[in-house]
Amino acid sequence: MLIKVFGAAVQGIDATLITIEVSSSRGCMFYLVGLPDSAVKESQQRIKAALEYNGCKMPSNTLIVNMAPADIRKEGSAYDLPLAIGIMASAEMVHADKLNRYVIMGELSLDGTLQPIKGALSIAIMARQLGYEGLILPRQNACEAAVVNKLHVYGVENIREVINFFNDQGELTPTVMNTREEFYARQETFDYDFADVKGQESVKRAAEVAAAGGHNILLIGAPGSGKSMIAKRLPSILPPLSPAESLETTKIHSVAGKLPGGTGLITQRPFRDPHHTISNVAMVGGGSFPQPGEISLAHNGILFLDELPEFNRNVLEVLRQPLEDRKITISRVRSNVDYPAGFMLVASMNPCPCGYYNHPTKACVCTSTQVQKYLNRISGPLLDRIDLQIEVVPVPFEKMSDVRPAESSSAIRRRVMLAREIQLQRYARYPGIHCNAQMNSKLLARYARPNEDGLSQLKTAMQRFNLSARAYDRILKVARTIADLEGSEEIQPLHLGEAIGYRNLDRENWAG
Repeated sequence: MLIKVFGAAVQGIDATLITIEVSSSRGCMFYLVGLPDSAVKESQQRIKAALEYNGCKMPSNTLIVNMAPADIRKEGSAYDLPLAIGIMASAEMVHADKLNRYVIMGELSLDGTLQPIKGALSIAIMARQLGYEGLILPRQNACEAAVVNKLHVYGVENIREVINFFNDQGELTPTVMNTREEFYARQETFDYDFADVKGQESVKRAAEVAAAGGHNILLIGAPGSGKSMIAKRLPSILPPLSPAESLETTKIHSVAGKLPGGTGLITQRPFRDPHHTISNVAMVGGGSFPQPGEISLAHNGILFLDELPEFNRNVLEVLRQPLEDRKITISRVRSNVDYPAGFMLVASMNPCPCGYYNHPTKACVCTSTQVQKYLNRISGPLLDRIDLQIEVVPVPFEKMSDVRPAESSSAIRRRVMLAREIQLQRYARYPGIHCNAQMNSKLLARYARPNEDGLSQLKTAMQRFNLSARAYDRILKVARTIADLEGSEEIQPLHLGEAIGYRNLDRENWAG
């Protein structure tokens, strides 16, 4: 007897249908084929124990199980449940008439309870696209899968519930999520607010400009000056996620197994802050079983690198290509996996090894050579991709002791959203470009060229401060964003002047 059960394999952030074919014949052997890995091969023992614990018996016939297509490697223990149902159906212990209407996934414990799986949202999207009636998976993954409409999502706790469902001995209740209500309910809730930041008006202004144009930003300052404090509040002024961005972000975190149980859509922009000891693979993704790295987990959000010079140089260099292409490709012998990586880079660093270079009250004990060597840990090509470089000066006591609240994140966010709306309309005809930071040379010449007075001012500034050639495009992009914040069609000299002030590290002899 030949039985077919349907599961899924997750590749990148998308799922592929897997057909599990079970053939039963006389004998007492068990064959599992179709390129399964060790975890899938071990499923026989888990299935046998789970069935026996729930009063069922493992068929004693010869079973040949094929997982098609055979050229895709099947990885992980999430195939336990569809394999078990297929084996029981081949022995006529489960009715097979409804199996072709459902996609089934789940890892079995020895007592038959189901453990959560990765990539449930991607599997649900695939099941709906292929016209399946429903998806059966562990209860812990039901909420994330239920955000997909026009698909019945059944969260189950034990294999016995699935057996009873297919044998018409019990009903399963579909999980229902009010996606729209959940999406909008949590968009305005943040743990950190710019109202808590005392002083630092120039730095908050730079953060607003960075958020408005999607620019990468580097904060340079002494220990305790507020760099991390400001960086952690940047998500609160970024525009809210759109439904499409929320779905894409949730898929990435689902594939990585980073969604908490009971969570549906991710409604706030991600904020990832890896430690400086992170490896290349953990940053970009990959491994024996490819998984998204920190740059993909930060997609549509912020990647915060605190103490930037302390990161391994190779780790920093692998950021260069994703910053430009907004995706990362993991290459393997059998396949290539693409992960999105459209993130905003926010970094912080001390100006020197002791941390007090240019400090208003504390003396720096580093020589100019030590300072320059410390700054040289960050390569020029990486700095080339950072639009704003801003010094963070310690807040004086008078500002810290001021009890009056500063401007709130919601007020700043409104200005940012207005500027982003201008950019969305401007680049509506250009696929893949949504903000000023993504402008190419052609768009830069069309939308960010200043008038003659502005060009003269920019030429004077570059000669006077010995700005590098790579700073030219960055200044124009930032000036375009500043003009958008002011609601100006043209880039004015005042906008250029502010943008030039955000290029501290490009100035020759900045480190003495």
